[in-house]
Amino acid sequence: QVQLVESGGGLVQAGGSLRISCAGSGRSFRTYAMGWFRQAPGKEREFVAYVTYSYRTYYAESVKGRFTISRDNAKNTVYLQMNSLRPEDTAVYYCAANTGSIVTTGEGNEYWGQGTQVTVSS
Repeated sequence: QVQLVESGGGLVQAGGSLRISCAGSGRSFRTYAMGWFRQAPGKEREFVAYVTYSYRTYYAESVKGRFTISRDNAKNTVYLQMNSLRPEDTAVYYCAANTGSIVTTGEGNEYWGQGTQVTVSS
């Protein structure tokens, strides 16, 4: 069983930066692929980025070059560094954990956090 808790969301101006975190419980954290998804009002949840247990990273085209996902297994934490933020990045950001790899369509990932709100003002 893994519990995930996101933090670090907030309000930022367009062009600014923000780092959000996801703290996981359990000694098996290092064996999971960890991912970030987001859901804007009135829209479906979408994949943002994920990192495998072996530190390989994958990104959605919309955030490539602006966002960086990383993990610190000693702290059971995964981070999403978001730079050059745009108003269209405004969403609730969710952390997910899954054995093997993240299911980028969302459904099928084993564990989810409750989300953290990121708002980018223009």
